Amino acid sequence: MTATYVIEGREVTSLERFWEVIGEAVNGPGGYFGSNLDAFADCLRGGYGTPGDGDFVIEWRDHEASREALGHAETVRRLRARRDRAHPANRAAVQAELDRAAAGLGPTVFDWLVEVIETEAPGRLRLV
Repeated sequence: MTATYVIEGREVTSLERFWEVIGEAVNGPGGYFGSNLDAFADCLRGGYGTPGDGDFVIEWRDHEASREALGHAETVRRLRARRDRAHPANRAAVQAELDRAAAGLGPTVFDWLVEVIETEAPGRLRLV
């Protein structure tokens, strides 16, 4: 039987809040299902609550509210933090990505999350 994990889009107000919402959707109150993109990808591959047979879907309800909350402003916030932690040799590349996001260009945090889901669990995302 297919497990359905529901993300209520209006509850996703930041990337940190996304980690809480998806963790609770998959593993119940206080549940964990990643806290960064790499960990999230690992979880989607079969860890931390996904069925062993891979029979699950993620239903992202009211995803447009999440798309707005995880838009360019949130992307700029996350890229600033990434730039500040980046190795000096990588800071210019992160700054270029940050500059594009600040101009309202390029992928957003929402796009990053959707890409991870579609890459690691193809066909398992329903945007409703």
